[in-house]
Amino acid sequence: MFCSSSECKGEDRVIQRPEDVTAAEGDTVTLDCEFETTYSGSTLFWYKQEANSFPQYMLRCVAKNVDKAPELDQKRFHAEIKNKSVPLKIQKLQVSDSAVYYCALHSSLLLCSTNTVIQSVGEAAQKPEH
Repeated sequence: MFCSSSECKGEDRVIQRPEDVTAAEGDTVTLDCEFETTYSGSTLFWYKQEANSFPQYMLRCVAKNVDKAPELDQKRFHAEIKNKSVPLKIQKLQVSDSAVYYCALHSSLLLCSTNTVIQSVGEAAQKPEH
């Protein structure tokens, strides 16, 4: 389940910041995901949704363990639970990293936050106008 509000409601919640990121190819970006839960065994997930596609599983964090999707570039994508957050760090940004990223919390329910949109701008590309 993916929500479209700024945060999901209930006892547990997830807040994702910033909402939009524009960065140059080769940059490092960090997407923050803060969560609140009363459940001690929570699992946090990151998903990536490219244009005209469904969200794709990237990784999950349980305590100090991180399981990444096999196709994920292991050297460029990093995440770990730190207190009540699970930031996603993307190094050496590529134009193909331009997508919508979702952070989701699984405790007794699957919760999610608003998305973060990354626009990676290559040398020949320009930032789209809104």
